[in-house]
Amino acid sequence: MSLILKPIDRVDQISKEDFIKNYLIPRKPLVIKDMTKTWPALEKWTFEYIKETVGDKIVPLYDSSKADPSKPINAAAAEMQFGDYIDLIRREPTDLRIFFFDPIKHAPGLLNDYCPPKDLMGGFLDKYPGMFFGGAGSVTFLHYDIDLPHIFHTHFHGRKHIILFDYKWHTRLYKIPFATYALEDYDISNPDFEKFPALDGIEGVEAFLEHGETLFMPTGMWHWMKYLDGSFSISLRAWDKSWAIKAKSLYNLTIQRKFDDYMKKAFSTKYMDWKERLAIKRAEKAIK
Repeated sequence: MSLILKPIDRVDQISKEDFIKNYLIPRKPLVIKDMTKTWPALEKWTFEYIKETVGDKIVPLYDSSKADPSKPINAAAAEMQFGDYIDLIRREPTDLRIFFFDPIKHAPGLLNDYCPPKDLMGGFLDKYPGMFFGGAGSVTFLHYDIDLPHIFHTHFHGRKHIILFDYKWHTRLYKIPFATYALEDYDISNPDFEKFPALDGIEGVEAFLEHGETLFMPTGMWHWMKYLDGSFSISLRAWDKSWAIKAKSLYNLTIQRKFDDYMKKAFSTKYMDWKERLAIKRAEKAIK
């Protein structure tokens, strides 16, 4: 019993024609090693620089514990001054992460330090990057992004282990109904196939990102990430041209999310227990 994980394709650089034909249209992940070669951020974005530039803002922190069924998705586990958090992940392992932090609010000058790869595709949300920070050993649970963008995910100052799955595997990944994440009772990097048999034989891809390397992650891709060192990443997001995907994104962000938040508030643990049972039932049915 096992997952079938193949390495993600890697290139130093790539032309627009090759990227669109071989990766964007077929929705295939890719690691681009030298996309950041001309970015000032490649050398400029040290821990100390980011700490000094952003300042001592209070930031929400997330851990690896299972989601509280009574709270909305992405509810923070704690808060800390940004500078103190940077010192923490430089000093020691921790499962605390900063999730989708927008540094531009606090330091607009950072916009000048990177460049979205518009030579490869269009649709970028230039002024809305997301930054992610994690201590050694911290894990981002298996999920896909609710707004369904294409993502260029660049890593800095450490290593990150990434596993991706095509959306077609969502049922066998034990997708939670009315949500964009999987059942949190298994470790996708080392699953218990006896307890979660639907995972056996699922096909995915994986990569280990180093400093300055960029992962292209197509829309709807399930992803799990583990910080092997205290480090950080920036995600540049671009919309897909498909109106069907745009419509699904709007549905996820409005109707589905509001319905899910209401049900959590109204029924809490009973609602979450029902969703988890349904995820397991659907996964078991899929392998039959």
